[in-house]
Amino acid sequence: MSHPLLAAPIGPTILRMAAPNVIAMLATLATSVAEVWYVGHLGIPALAGLALAFPMFMLNLMISAGSMGGAVSGAIAQRLGAGDRDGAEALAFHAVVLAVVLSLVSAAVFLTLGPRIYAALGGSGEVLARALAYSNMLFLGCTALWLANTLSGIVRATGHMGVSARGLMAGSAVQIVVGGALVFGVGPLPQLGIAGAAAGAIVGFTVSTLILGFFLLYRCRELTLQLAGIPLRLAVFADLLRVGALASVSPFTSIGTVLAITGLVARLGPDALAGYGIGSRLEFLMIPLVFGFGAATITMVGVHFGARAYARGHRIAWTAATYSALMTGIIGALMAAFPGLWADLFTDSEAVRETCRLYLRIVGPFYALFGFGQCLYFASQGARRMLWPVIGSLLRFLTVLVGGMVLVASGPVAAPTIFTLIVASLVVYAAVTAIAIWRGAWMRGIVAVPA
Repeated sequence: MSHPLLAAPIGPTILRMAAPNVIAMLATLATSVAEVWYVGHLGIPALAGLALAFPMFMLNLMISAGSMGGAVSGAIAQRLGAGDRDGAEALAFHAVVLAVVLSLVSAAVFLTLGPRIYAALGGSGEVLARALAYSNMLFLGCTALWLANTLSGIVRATGHMGVSARGLMAGSAVQIVVGGALVFGVGPLPQLGIAGAAAGAIVGFTVSTLILGFFLLYRCRELTLQLAGIPLRLAVFADLLRVGALASVSPFTSIGTVLAITGLVARLGPDALAGYGIGSRLEFLMIPLVFGFGAATITMVGVHFGARAYARGHRIAWTAATYSALMTGIIGALMAAFPGLWADLFTDSEAVRETCRLYLRIVGPFYALFGFGQCLYFASQGARRMLWPVIGSLLRFLTVLVGGMVLVASGPVAAPTIFTLIVASLVVYAAVTAIAIWRGAWMRGIVAVPA
């Protein structure tokens, strides 16, 4: 039977499939806002420590949900689009095993090397201690994060966007309540300070894992998650890693970009670092919102490429990227016009607020470019053609890295110049990705293009 997405109208279907994801990502936004609000009550050293550690949380989130999770969604969607249920179930089983392995590797890295990593980023004294308190708690339980995002990717590949969204939203709601209770010590719960925020996240992801796992085991019609009876095959792992590993370069370069900017801003003092941490978190939160459209696009493009409907798959990608740019552009313009809406939420320090407001005024108007390029990155996972989106992200990182080195060599750095450098990197990222896809990057190696 033909997959229903192959005949569905493009624009309305993208919006219908993206809506639950965007709502779920708004819930994720609420958890992050709540987390910063909680930590903000612990003082500037805690906010600065969170600014150091939070990118590592986002790195794992982007790889597990966006890179590997997107690779899983794209691969399974292509199998389902081709009518291969057995192949889709084998991929799902291998994806779960791979998630556990990668989470253990991640935990080993950050629990062992965390002090060196955060010290190299400029952390010292109380700021470093707060960063480690958050990081150590997070990575002790990061398997829950990886499993929740992998299972969510499998569910999205079957087209059940609402189920995926509800599972993640339930975890977000739990995280807000439990995180706050553990930060401040409510009732019988211990007062863990900044570590309580990380513990709340782990509890929330555990809840999401249980909900999504139950659906795939007992309720999903398109495939059933098999936990036994499927032999482990290196070829299947290689198939997932071929796209996922390449896609994972982009989160590393995204984090590298933020860390390079963090290193520059750290030269301006703890107040500036805390202010940049609050402001840059909004950019981080654009990623989950864009992923609302991106997740729908991965599935739709994957189904169409599995069915060899390549031209329509391209139209889906351009349509979704336009929607994504509109969404992020509106948010960025609003925050640029009224930066106090964001900056004043988290701290009473005027010095911290001013750095955050400056960041939003300069970078906010260009969030549309980030949304456009990032959605095309997710769409490329559905096509399983990741080279040029990754090159675009690498060039973005190099723009910041080389530009930062030039700034440091030229003399004292200033916040406006640093933030303008971020804008230049967004222009490079969006332009390279879009031009490459427009010029046929997805069709390399494909001989025939059905009408």
